[in-house]
Amino acid sequence: MGFFQKLKEKVKQLKSEIQVLSIAYLDPRTPWAAKLLIGITVGYLLSPIDLIPDFIPVLGILDDLILVPLLITASIKLIPEIVITDARSTALKNPKRMKKNNYIVAFFILLIWLILIYSLYSYFKGRTSYF
Repeated sequence: MGFFQKLKEKVKQLKSEIQVLSIAYLDPRTPWAAKLLIGITVGYLLSPIDLIPDFIPVLGILDDLILVPLLITASIKLIPEIVITDARSTALKNPKRMKKNNYIVAFFILLIWLILIYSLYSYFKGRTSYF
């Protein structure tokens, strides 16, 4: 099994933690910092728009292989162990499939892209020279 195959399997395992994070988010024992990061993580994962679109070669897949696992891992580390254990137990009893339909997060990602494009356009607008 190659490096990328192992990495993809690890990402798949981490993505199964989405429901666990969602359950932990609703638990009152979860600290506010963890709730903030969980909100960002789950919102990004369920957003129909990626920060780095998948059609961009190499970079498009980096968010799935690097950014998403980092967000999930960081979220899990901020949650107390008892809350994670309870959330995993609840997720095993009631498995649910999450849908990508978080349009609020999609709006903010699209806004970030528009600001970035406008900023680059403004920066390079007066600097283009042919020689």
